Amino acid sequence: MPNRLIHEDSPYLQQHADNPVDWWPWCDEAFAKALKENRPIFLSIGYSSCHWCHVMEHEVFEDTTIASYLNDHFVSIKVDREERPDIDKHYQSVHQLLNQRPGGWPLSIFMTPDRKPFFAGTYIPPSRRYNMMGFLELIEVIHKKWTEAPQDIVKNADEIQRFLKPVEGPVKATKLELSLVDKTIRQAQESYDAQWGGFSKAPKFPHASTLNLLIDLHRLTGDPEALKISTHTLKMMARGGIYDLIDGGFCRYSTDDMWLVPHFEKMTYDNGLLIESYLKAYRLTRESLFLDIAEETITFMQEKMAENSLFYSASDADTEGVEGKYFIYNYVEVTHALQRNGFEANEAARICEALSITPSGNFEGSNIVRLQRNDRPSWWPKVRQILRSLRQPRTYPFIDRKIITAWNAMMVKSLFLAADINERYLKSAITSLESLLELMLKKGNLYHSALAGKEPVIEGFLEDYAYLCDALLQAYRTTLDEIWLLKAQQLANRAIERFYERGKWYFSRGEFVTVADIADTSYPSSAAVMNQVLLTLGALLDDAYRDIVYKTLELHSYKIARYPIYHPAFTTVAIRFIKEDIVVKSLPNRLKEAKSVLEEASYPWTVMKSEVDSDYMVCNQHSCFAIAKNLESLREILKNLP
Repeated sequence: MPNRLIHEDSPYLQQHADNPVDWWPWCDEAFAKALKENRPIFLSIGYSSCHWCHVMEHEVFEDTTIASYLNDHFVSIKVDREERPDIDKHYQSVHQLLNQRPGGWPLSIFMTPDRKPFFAGTYIPPSRRYNMMGFLELIEVIHKKWTEAPQDIVKNADEIQRFLKPVEGPVKATKLELSLVDKTIRQAQESYDAQWGGFSKAPKFPHASTLNLLIDLHRLTGDPEALKISTHTLKMMARGGIYDLIDGGFCRYSTDDMWLVPHFEKMTYDNGLLIESYLKAYRLTRESLFLDIAEETITFMQEKMAENSLFYSASDADTEGVEGKYFIYNYVEVTHALQRNGFEANEAARICEALSITPSGNFEGSNIVRLQRNDRPSWWPKVRQILRSLRQPRTYPFIDRKIITAWNAMMVKSLFLAADINERYLKSAITSLESLLELMLKKGNLYHSALAGKEPVIEGFLEDYAYLCDALLQAYRTTLDEIWLLKAQQLANRAIERFYERGKWYFSRGEFVTVADIADTSYPSSAAVMNQVLLTLGALLDDAYRDIVYKTLELHSYKIARYPIYHPAFTTVAIRFIKEDIVVKSLPNRLKEAKSVLEEASYPWTVMKSEVDSDYMVCNQHSCFAIAKNLESLREILKNLP
């Protein structure tokens, strides 16, 4: 018989509706039950496409013995971290405090009946393994301790509560200077994998914001290392593995150094951000590979991950309980398929070798397709279709049909960036943006998420405001339609009211008050993205927005100055603030003619503003310092910016 999660909209919670665990959603009734019956609370946080969440569900939450013990002695609560990132953020900080290392998913928290945490872990096996206490043993120990000496647990929980609310000391401000540029490139070189690209050792994440920053720094300085690191990394990822060569789209991360073996889940935020990175690389280098990857990823997202011009949150790694089953290939099936479609046996063997497909396999006896070289062979389009046809009878991984504002905004921004290169993307970009606003913006209030086809109920967090404003400003840059600029200003003002206070940005200020990260984590810091928005608004509309950016940078300057590579989105803010945006002003039709010139300019932070003057006025934050009569003159001015 299903538990209470059967009534929830979240696909992740629905996945646990048939567990024998008597799950509750996050609600007042669950906490009231814990208090009334004096039971500890077990809180489990995960998301639908999380591989280890599925493993723990199968091993632990489907185990009737474990479930029976939990049901008898605990109140068990399930949370979808994509639906409630504020809850997740709060309890990830609990894990960090208790274990002195970052958490992850699934996140496992045990609390007193009045919600004070006293134990935190991530994946916990059902029985003792790898020197880890098993889940059943753990809950037996906790129950025994709670029954015999609850005061010890309460004492520890109270101490944890005090640490979760540290007293803030004085801010150690550091002057931010353009030496940040060289320092960032140097730190990137130190962690850069010169063979396979990317940063540090496995597991490897794409770090799109770091790649974007390095591309901008190359444009700014001409530094060849910044260009080499970013483009080499993008090329190595594009060979396949973390990038799905057959359907398109990027997986979350690679478990090895060479980007071959991912966990196969695909997240909208990774794909939205990486489309932007590949488009930036194409604009800079004009290498067709970068544009091909961006366009293939857009096609994947629109064909597999969208409904009514809005994008689902994620697709799963597992199919029928087997990780990667949909994505991998058997050597024999590939060679037979190639020969059925006109390739000779020796040609089929050479193609398999070029695609890293072998009889013994490169992933648990099967094969993940990965090109041995960066360039795509002439036979690749035909072979890709053959490999795609082999997937067609397979069961496609589960797709979480949740619509998340921030993640959709990342995709919308990339669609507008693609429209700057190819106008055929413009209609879909505008339609997606309008659909997102219609669904998530209600009477001036922005909402965070909704299941496709349903109305949103969870109000927006800082990330939703920041990324939607960023998308709106890109819509303005692409179309020069000031309605998008004014909408971005309205939402930014609302975000300042809700989430900003004397240099500090909050991620959430509702049930959980959480401070926004300044480091980039799964995706760029929402506080940094909002400050990039404010820099644009400061250049175009009101210099007062730069005052907020200044106070924010002052508060975090010490960390940014020491380790700019850990804070790439905020490092971008700092360098932009120092250098200042360049504003080109003229009549709307003249600005449209000048768009390509601005896009070609080496200076990465230029914006356009409509004015009545038919000449091109080139301005910084304080004054207009040059006039151009024609495009060639404008190009020369932008080329010689200090």
